[in-house]
Amino acid sequence: MTAPEPGRGGLRDIVMNAALGGAIRIALMIPYRARVRAFGWLTSRVIAPLAGHPQRIRANLAHAWPDLPESEVRRLCRDVPDNIGRTMIEIYSGEAFSRHIAATVTPRGPGMAALDAAQQAGRPVILVSGHFGNYDAVRVIVARRGYRIGGLYRPLNNPLFNAHYLRAMERIATPVFPRGRRGLAQMVKFLRAGNTIALLVDQYYNGTVLEFFGKPAPSAISAAEMALKYDALLVPTYAIRQPDGLSFDVVVEEPVPPSDPVTMMQAVADSLEARVRAHPGQWLWVHRRWKPELAGRDVRAETDAPC
Repeated sequence: MTAPEPGRGGLRDIVMNAALGGAIRIALMIPYRARVRAFGWLTSRVIAPLAGHPQRIRANLAHAWPDLPESEVRRLCRDVPDNIGRTMIEIYSGEAFSRHIAATVTPRGPGMAALDAAQQAGRPVILVSGHFGNYDAVRVIVARRGYRIGGLYRPLNNPLFNAHYLRAMERIATPVFPRGRRGLAQMVKFLRAGNTIALLVDQYYNGTVLEFFGKPAPSAISAAEMALKYDALLVPTYAIRQPDGLSFDVVVEEPVPPSDPVTMMQAVADSLEARVRAHPGQWLWVHRRWKPELAGRDVRAETDAPC
């Protein structure tokens, strides 16, 4: 799993990091609901424009959704950073976020029965989602239902931010595994023991080319490969932010039928695309998901594995 990453290097990024760190510390002093609203507004109106997020959002929309009306593009340039800010401070809120979700969310969906049956049978489960809504709300709900759920995360480049981010994630549910050879090995061992892991699979990875929004989207297919190898359920899950900006509708879809890894991960990509089309302001359009300028180049070392 990943958090919105503060900048690094250069005077501009140093100033931005200091300002963002100060804003987070102040926000954590105020009541939970007020801090989530305030940090969403601050990110949308101040931080995102300074970081150049509207330009990235426009570039991604022009590539993947070119027929979107300009009025909708302008709205997304506000709504996407608002969701980013809310998600960031929710995760940094750790235990307060966990309590809020547990008190306000009841999961639903056709995959719930399969999920519960897998837990009772000790069968491994791989929950897959994207940077959509607040993906960590799913970890809260699953942990509260008695599952042992682990997450794979990419450590932030800034160690000060990362230390607090890691503590907050661990307050939501443990274990969490850092991306890398050792973390991956620990995660696989945890999965093979009949536990549940949560992965975000919507980042660029120079592996198999899937289709996302009708465009080539180089992707990792390791989630499906693990599901087949360890007889694990592969289950798309989503935490959809509701109109009040604070509550969520947690949906567990039917497990993806086992076939081959490419077919299975294309089904996951299609599932996520449907959710993003229904709630476009809740996906991380600042991600460089497609990178069309890198088509045909081997840039595996430059990219992120699924988190």
